[in-house]
Amino acid sequence: MIKTILRWLLARLFRVKLIGLENYRKAGPRVLIAANHSSYLDPILLWAFLPDDITFAINTHVARHWWVRPALRFAKVFPMDPTQPLSVKALTQYLKEDRKAVIFPEGRITVTGALMKVYDGAGLIAEKSGATVLPIRIDGTQYTQFSRLHGVVRLRWFPPITLNILPPRNVNLPSGLSGPERRHQVGLMLSDLMSDMMFETSNYRRTVFSALLDARRVHGGRHRVLEDVKRKPLTYDRLIAQSLALGRKLADKTNKGETVGLLLPNLNGTVAAFLGLQVEGRVPAMLNYSAGTRNLLASCAAANIKTVVTSRQFVATVKLDEAVAALSEKASVIYLEDLGRELRAPDKIRAFLAALTADYWYRGKHQPDDPAVILFTSGSEGEPKGVVLSHTNLLANREQLAARFDFNAQDIILNVLPVFHAFGLTAGTLLPLLSGMRLFLYPSPLHYRIIPEVAYDINATILFGTNTFLHGYAKHAHPYDFYSVRYVFAGAEKLQADTRRIWMEKFGLRVLEGYGATETSPVLSANTPMYYREGTVGRFLPGVQWRIEEVPGVTEGGRLHVAGPNVMLGYLRSERPGELEPPASRYGIGWYDTGDIVRIDAEGFVTVVGRVKRFAKIGGEMVSLTAVEELAARIWPGQRHAAIVLSDPKKGEKIILATEYKHADRAELTARAQQEGLGELCLPKDIRVFKELPLLATGKVDYPALTGFFHERGDL
Repeated sequence: MIKTILRWLLARLFRVKLIGLENYRKAGPRVLIAANHSSYLDPILLWAFLPDDITFAINTHVARHWWVRPALRFAKVFPMDPTQPLSVKALTQYLKEDRKAVIFPEGRITVTGALMKVYDGAGLIAEKSGATVLPIRIDGTQYTQFSRLHGVVRLRWFPPITLNILPPRNVNLPSGLSGPERRHQVGLMLSDLMSDMMFETSNYRRTVFSALLDARRVHGGRHRVLEDVKRKPLTYDRLIAQSLALGRKLADKTNKGETVGLLLPNLNGTVAAFLGLQVEGRVPAMLNYSAGTRNLLASCAAANIKTVVTSRQFVATVKLDEAVAALSEKASVIYLEDLGRELRAPDKIRAFLAALTADYWYRGKHQPDDPAVILFTSGSEGEPKGVVLSHTNLLANREQLAARFDFNAQDIILNVLPVFHAFGLTAGTLLPLLSGMRLFLYPSPLHYRIIPEVAYDINATILFGTNTFLHGYAKHAHPYDFYSVRYVFAGAEKLQADTRRIWMEKFGLRVLEGYGATETSPVLSANTPMYYREGTVGRFLPGVQWRIEEVPGVTEGGRLHVAGPNVMLGYLRSERPGELEPPASRYGIGWYDTGDIVRIDAEGFVTVVGRVKRFAKIGGEMVSLTAVEELAARIWPGQRHAAIVLSDPKKGEKIILATEYKHADRAELTARAQQEGLGELCLPKDIRVFKELPLLATGKVDYPALTGFFHERGDL
């Protein structure tokens, strides 16, 4: 009777929604229920809403609290002392008698809003007892007064709560594992199960603007979320109002469904234009202003862009007059300054009122699988291709990251990566905006002396960058500039050992390297604070399916193919303007062939060996150009090196090493290769010294330009 009354009361107060009850019935008689722990309310909810008389594994210290003892009279409790190994054995025996028990694998209530450390013991109990694991996601209690997130998120008295029961899982381990290995593997499996649960129960099937409205509802309309170098921060209410006002003006000058190019830097107005176009049913295409006039025109042709939005001040600052003049011959060019002058008081009032009521009129206006943005590849393999990403693609990748990292509303992200880059758009911009974090946009990643000062000034806690940029910041920064930073993420190019070392020695920060592609929105894998392995790009994120294709001549690893909700809708090519080419590989429609050779170890850590197109075939053997660059980096750290392949009349192909180290000597390279047991084929035939290697906007070496330089010289 008490259980019935309590269930009725909680359902009325918190609008509790129970999803997946059929999975509870499928689990069988012997079940270990594994739930995330967000508040003191969690066990009460599970006791009230789950059928049967289940047992709760509870910490003996917690069980002694005066406010817990009355509840013990109504629920079955199994006291567990985390300091006593016999507690695990006792619960294992208890479950073997075909019982159902609830355990919180984190062992404590979250103080970050994300998953905490997942203890191995919970997985060991399931494995040794033969119990089915039933994952349950408790969502919403983290916003109640019963959570431990005071000062971290905006708490409310009666937010809606969802109990999401996922399909039951079995814990099956390979045979032959020793005791410590067995415990580690089962702990890893349970940790993956919990992070998979967090991703699978997230709401990524919506539009970006819907997610923004939901974030406002959680964190409040007056919560500051966006700022740029003009130092005029925007709250959720002001950002939404500006987006609606700007979107309406752009809608008057474009057609519904049209692709509109944005040739803009990291500014508040760029984000507002991006969101405003989506609300009005237009598709923003983020143009790479560093790509050169030819590639800009090719990008516009591929995506069938007839309208380009830019800024007069930006064009003058970056000296894009020639490129904009060429674009104006193919498309209509609109300037943000002109749109700003066109906005009258009635327009602003209308946008403000529309922003306040957006929760009611916007819902269902667009679909999650509609195109949300078009990004462009660098053109390293010919003309740039348009990569069409849906709302689901972008939000899925955001949720995949959130399932592995403890981001929260107290974080301040400094994003220096351009929004035309997938890493800068998804991780650097959308992730913080939709998570209540404060985002500071800086327009250029190349200001190595200024950016550390900005990080110090705004008390940044999270920084995204590439190896090139991070090395530049570390070199010029004061040791205290990054005092507030807790996460540094590296992507887009391989993180070099000297960059990793200088960040640890100078700032005490471990750089977390990840891996991805524009076509995957972009992140596929990442090192995390709990699961980190130096030299790898971490483990795959939840929801990523992968397969390895054997490559003739490659003995380590194989060609990586991936699928998942973050994989693009398809390509747009200049030879077939506006025609979408869905992703497909040898494994079927929806699979994307990354073109990368990777190696994956027993624990799932991914090592990128190199791109298929960055292998040279010498004397019938495949040689990784990346391996040549890494060898040079070990000998001459702190310098930029690039290996390219050219035709050779005798061996078919030959490797040339271009370097910025002015004292580079092939004899020194040969000696180190012999010391490390590397064969002669792995050595470059020649070394050429450059004052500066050609770079792309992301800081990566521009290999086509470098190769073209040698072809033009004709002396190799």
